[in-house]
Amino acid sequence: MKIQGHMFGWLAAFILVAAIVYGYWSKEPVGTTALFLAFGLAAMIGYYLVFTARRVDTGAQDNKEAEVADDAGELGFFSPHSWQPLSLAIGGALAFLGVVLDWWLLYFSIPVILVGIYGWVFEYYRGADQNQ
Repeated sequence: MKIQGHMFGWLAAFILVAAIVYGYWSKEPVGTTALFLAFGLAAMIGYYLVFTARRVDTGAQDNKEAEVADDAGELGFFSPHSWQPLSLAIGGALAFLGVVLDWWLLYFSIPVILVGIYGWVFEYYRGADQNQ
């Protein structure tokens, strides 16, 4: 994970230089703003990856002498089926339609989004007193 963090750091530095040069030469605010936002996103991802790499053990991707088989095995738990992303997608689509058509549609979309987020966060929560 550490190498990916450094790659995003170098990408953020490149985008920052490109944003400064583009903003100086073009005097165009929209593209300059987009480049600065892209710099911020790349910097945040790079910082997260480097910060997380310090807290977890070294993976096979950080070892220069690792084999492909060294990274085999379980990667984590992924839900085999979940209806919550569909609920969030419907709520998000309604929210964007509310911005386009009229703001009253947000009154219907926000509860759908909140139900989807609540369901997704607590989908596998069994309670503090249960062992399963």
